[in-house]
Amino acid sequence: DVPDQKYLCSNCSNILKKALQTLCGHRYCSACLSWVVRNNKNAICQKCKEEDPSILSEGSLLAEERAFGDAAINKEISELRVHCVTLGCSWSGIMKNFEEHQSLCEYALIPCHTGCGHVVMRKKLADHLENGCVNNVTVCQKCKRSLSSSEYQEHSCEGSLCKDQKCAQTETPSEEKNGSTPLMNKDGCRFSEVGCSFTGSKEKIKEHEKTAVGAHMLLLLQHMKQLKASLCTAAKAANGFILNVEENKLHVFENIVAVLNKEVETSNLEITAFRRQSELDQNIIRGLELKIAELHRCLTQKDAGLSSLHKSLLFSEQASYDGVFLWKITDVGRKLQDSVTGRTVSLYSPAFYTAKYGYKVCLRVYLNGDGTGKGTHLSLFIVVMKGDYDALLPWPFRHKVTFMLLDQNNREHIIDAFRPDLASASFQRPVNDMNVASGCPMFLPLSKLQSPKYAYVKEDTLFLKCIIE
Repeated sequence: DVPDQKYLCSNCSNILKKALQTLCGHRYCSACLSWVVRNNKNAICQKCKEEDPSILSEGSLLAEERAFGDAAINKEISELRVHCVTLGCSWSGIMKNFEEHQSLCEYALIPCHTGCGHVVMRKKLADHLENGCVNNVTVCQKCKRSLSSSEYQEHSCEGSLCKDQKCAQTETPSEEKNGSTPLMNKDGCRFSEVGCSFTGSKEKIKEHEKTAVGAHMLLLLQHMKQLKASLCTAAKAANGFILNVEENKLHVFENIVAVLNKEVETSNLEITAFRRQSELDQNIIRGLELKIAELHRCLTQKDAGLSSLHKSLLFSEQASYDGVFLWKITDVGRKLQDSVTGRTVSLYSPAFYTAKYGYKVCLRVYLNGDGTGKGTHLSLFIVVMKGDYDALLPWPFRHKVTFMLLDQNNREHIIDAFRPDLASASFQRPVNDMNVASGCPMFLPLSKLQSPKYAYVKEDTLFLKCIIE
């Protein structure tokens, strides 16, 4: 199936493998996230950059410890319908069975394990070993010639021994004189008797015997074919004693095959046990990931609670209860630019009160102007807010409002005052948290605000004052 975007890694754009979700909400393969963080100092989420570079936040900063496993998306991916793309293979199924198929696909190209350098289809490996592998060589025990598998099947030493009398006159090794023919070379593979030439340490031999099961089975098959051919020849030309010896040898090799089959079964059981343990480990990991996600959610809630407490503390520190409020605005240059670009067109002041149990109000300023003053003036408004004591107060709001922009050199303050329009909805008892702002859209020309002749903005800071009589 064509995968949805949610199944694709934000780094490699392939199907997610062991998906991790970052704080910004995007997903990465576990290995991809590790690579990005390892190779980039202060790595930023690429998807966040592509979507909107202007709203990058701390959540866009990538770190492995700030990401958590996405068990839900991993489960969905494991159920996706897929098919094998190997030429000639018609297998199809679901994603979680695909890796097992890859290890068994008969059409997959694999290197020959003898080290001959050939790459063949898995289903043609046996044919390659029998007919084409230059490293799959069998040594004839009679004439000591090294022969390929196909040559060894057709090879017979008896004719050459008859033709070459020197072979018949060669002295028999002492081991053969004593009648002892060892089955296994001390430093070689147990299947050297049937043509395997591998030698090495005990550990390497043990590993070799595990990985070369197919080749050993083929060598045994070839040797048994030769024995059967020898038996047929011996039955015609020799007595019953020789036939019995050959049958005993055949029985020995059948026992070896039985032992080999038992080892294969043991290996299969070990593989099955390993897979079961792997599944248990994965379940434990998924459980830990869920716990981490829950802890992360709890931390997020606590952070939100702390932020709310911090805002409440700031409000209590800045609140005024006598109708006089002084508002200090810092970082004016950046905030003015944000207002021009539309990123943050206006700013609200903290709330203040006309009296201890009076009206609740706040100021709203447009540094780049609003309405008739947009782009030319600084606009300043008052906002009547829903308060705790509105039911006891007279409505509409009737108090005179005076705005001041303070000259920090105490030379020429900007002052404007007005009385509320009693018919305006801005001064009726609030139904929502805030009424519509009302005030002076052309409070101060921007050219005067930015002029070096005045000190309305000093050290990137300005002061607005409101007096409610």
